[in-house]
Amino acid sequence: MSELILASTLAYRRQLLRRLGLPFRQVAPCFEESVAANGDIEQLVRENTLGKGRSVLRQYPAATVIASDQLAVCGDRVLGKPGSVPRAMRQLRAVAGRKVSFLTGLAVMHDDEERYALETFHVYFRPLDDAEIFRYIARDMPLDCAGSFRSESLGIALLERMEGDDPTALIGLPLIRLSQWLCPLQASA
Repeated sequence: MSELILASTLAYRRQLLRRLGLPFRQVAPCFEESVAANGDIEQLVRENTLGKGRSVLRQYPAATVIASDQLAVCGDRVLGKPGSVPRAMRQLRAVAGRKVSFLTGLAVMHDDEERYALETFHVYFRPLDDAEIFRYIARDMPLDCAGSFRSESLGIALLERMEGDDPTALIGLPLIRLSQWLCPLQASA
């Protein structure tokens, strides 16, 4: 198999990909993510995912590149990474008692071949008061997470339930689909 490259610098994605036990390296994509949804969130996730992957494949044309992008949506509002405690407080207030959908794009690219899929995972937040939100943020500091929570950490306690086929998609890299796509590549190594 050709060199495997993860087109991301995020620690979450690195930790997830390590679960598959394959050697890989991380490379920062030279790609400016679009944040203008124009009403089609799925298309935005697709463009960002493929843009990241293609930028790395141009640098390493003999590699197999894995790319991913994720957006969280509550109603018609896209939830980005809060970046600060006040913004995280606002986000969690806004999603308390509501459903948030996490749309995660996944692409695997090698030579002229591209595979792309969109995985959607839904989380249902329970009602939350300000004191509980503040305590959660102080303990988990989810300032770099879309939707202001980490399901793999204390954030799970904020939820009533979750729906989806692949819980790793919620964290940012759908391993079930990825392992299916990489299986033929591993066999030829």
